[in-house]
Amino acid sequence: MRSEELEKISSSLHEGALFVADAHYPHHGDDFLHLLKAIDKGMVEAPQLFLMGDIFDLLFSCGDYIRSFSKEAIEILQRLSERMEIHYFEGNHDFCLQKLFPHIHVYPRTVQPVSMTLQGRKVMLSHGDRYDTGPGYEIYTFLLRSCRAMCLLLPLEKILIDPQIHMLQRKKICHTFHGFEGKVQRILVHYPKDAELVIEGHFHQAKRIGRYISLPSLACQKEIGVLRGGEIVFVEWKRLLATA
Repeated sequence: MRSEELEKISSSLHEGALFVADAHYPHHGDDFLHLLKAIDKGMVEAPQLFLMGDIFDLLFSCGDYIRSFSKEAIEILQRLSERMEIHYFEGNHDFCLQKLFPHIHVYPRTVQPVSMTLQGRKVMLSHGDRYDTGPGYEIYTFLLRSCRAMCLLLPLEKILIDPQIHMLQRKKICHTFHGFEGKVQRILVHYPKDAELVIEGHFHQAKRIGRYISLPSLACQKEIGVLRGGEIVFVEWKRLLATA
């Protein structure tokens, strides 16, 4: 996203905003699709929707085949984006998305973390794989997220994607991250000290450690973050239906 476009985006978090991370749809449950349907039907209301990466288990703009796995969810997101504010922080499973979602504020890894405000407080948001990753991961993710390379490989789309889909369907994504507190401290070194909140997904941990918020994975904990009373609380997404 170009800098002049970023300047036009709302930089404030609003009460009732929803934060969805790591749904890994469709191979690890259909909660994300049901949540989108509930929002679309007005059963869940929110002024903003923050998609914090790895929402889809594998998705990029180039090619019809990869989009066929998540067709319904993509169509609802496209429809919702025309009437509500949606922010999409690309993850390591979903990238090169701006052409697919022209009305969504899409943040590739290169512009993350993004600074916003919450009641005058500085908040930094990112998918979560930006820092403390190592040189091997940096090379891997640079090649993986190359939109030009993805489009060039389009003639081999099905041949390349099918093995990845098969692997992702079997992958165990829910786990306890032992030593996570140490990981968080190494990550926070890269964030400005005046950032009162750092919000990330990626790790599937659903934890608060000081000013750091590790969002729950919708696929694992079945929860999302909700902004209530100026704080991010973790809520089982189905409970939102009862209060909508």
